[in-house]
Amino acid sequence: MWTRAELKYRAKNVLRGKYWKSLLVSLVIVFVAENPGITFRTDKETAYGDFNLGNFNLPFIIAFLVVLALIFIFAVTVDIFLFNPLEAGGRKYYVQSAQYLDNRGCFSFAFDGRNYLGIVGTMALMNLYLFLWSLLLIIPGIVKSYAYRMVPYILADNPNIGASRAIELSNKMTYGHKFDMFILDLSFLGWYLLGALCFGIGIFFVKPYEHATNAELYLVLRQNAIERGDVSPWELNLYDPHGQEYNM
Repeated sequence: MWTRAELKYRAKNVLRGKYWKSLLVSLVIVFVAENPGITFRTDKETAYGDFNLGNFNLPFIIAFLVVLALIFIFAVTVDIFLFNPLEAGGRKYYVQSAQYLDNRGCFSFAFDGRNYLGIVGTMALMNLYLFLWSLLLIIPGIVKSYAYRMVPYILADNPNIGASRAIELSNKMTYGHKFDMFILDLSFLGWYLLGALCFGIGIFFVKPYEHATNAELYLVLRQNAIERGDVSPWELNLYDPHGQEYNM
């Protein structure tokens, strides 16, 4: 079992002496995985103003819709092939740091030819599942977001574990822990409110603390899964080719 205080204490120790480097990694994670996106107003008058499609002819409307479709396709492509590997690399940085292992080259790790396709495919399938669950209203989508939260961390250990297996293993790791994970997220609320007072910029300085804490959580859940027999250390690349165990 784990406690919020224990995870946060260990996270603070990890960040000592490497906070600024961790902040840069966290900024990447925030940009590619945690940005809130663009919020559109739904009020007709404020959203559209005087814009009226009836004022334009059919060719213009078709061209407008085509441009929107191309922008959407471009955004999805960038997310799948660039942002997802960057997120996995950022998570690997924090997992390595939490174990006091070499955390250099974590982003290049994600784009390595041996790892890239595995990460891209798994993250794309996970995001598709989350999108489909979100269609069933907000609550199922939130629950599954916690169930799948460990997927990028699993990929940080073994990017070639396979999409279905990574999602299955994340479900097993988080089973019975989702509510506690939710409370863990809420425990950072005070820090974020304090950071928001500094023109919102202070929020970013809290992110390394949160990301380091989540990496500590992954290590606990990973160890629990190994002890239960849900996964072997070998499957997560925790043994080197000579059979010697890495730090866990």
